[in-house]
Amino acid sequence: MNFAWMAWTLPTALFFGTILLVLIGMGVWEYASPGGAPRVGILGIETTRGDRLFISLLGSAFIHIAWLGLTSLNLWWALVLSLIYTVVVFRYV
Repeated sequence: MNFAWMAWTLPTALFFGTILLVLIGMGVWEYASPGGAPRVGILGIETTRGDRLFISLLGSAFIHIAWLGLTSLNLWWALVLSLIYTVVVFRYV
């Protein structure tokens, strides 16, 4: 197969590889401790680990898109902001 049309660069491969590893890690965590530890956080809705992962991935995507559109700073700062956002989501949502 020719995947040249996908423009696979090292950062792109690392990005998708990281998401794959996170999903595998969450699967192992769910296998080891079933149920996802549902809780009601600051959103006022019951969320599980999977819900919080989805919220953090979606929010991180928006952070990166906004970063690209609104600043000319290096994307590493957006990554740092996204990691902080993920910790906050897993802690308080």
